[in-house]
Amino acid sequence: MRNGWSPYLGGFLTGVLLIVSVLVTQKFLGKPKYLGTSTAYVRVAGLIEEKLSPAASRLSYYQKYVPRVDWKVSLVFVGVPLGALLAALKNGEFRPHLIPPRWKESFGERPALRALTAFLGGFLIVYGARLAGGCPSGHGLSGMSQLSLSGFLTVMGFFIGGIPLALILYRRRK
Repeated sequence: MRNGWSPYLGGFLTGVLLIVSVLVTQKFLGKPKYLGTSTAYVRVAGLIEEKLSPAASRLSYYQKYVPRVDWKVSLVFVGVPLGALLAALKNGEFRPHLIPPRWKESFGERPALRALTAFLGGFLIVYGARLAGGCPSGHGLSGMSQLSLSGFLTVMGFFIGGIPLALILYRRRK
């Protein structure tokens, strides 16, 4: 990242987004809703499932949680990609490629391996998020903003697990 944003500005803006989301949802929904993304994926999967198997819509879990397009779905499927695209274009760093250079350097140029790894990683993250009752961004950002012990433990776990895993996976870096 050559011309990227200051991490302090990014953190500040994320905090502002968190505060605004709580205030707006409190006002319009009657109770605060915190930032998180895993529910958006579950809702979109539910929308797809409803088209493929209409009988699913009779399940109580389905009726309680899906399908509906709400602000979190919009944030995840419109806001995040659009924000990333605008930031990359602004910084002159938008370079579409099938295999990222960093991945290619460590694991070679095999699209099937990249696709399989991305699918498995995504599956594990969503599965773990459902087991934990929320996603890492929800537990980390929203939990820490509420001074929740679980939020701080989650973020600590990101670093305890993430740094050694990155060092192992990308050990061939020159």
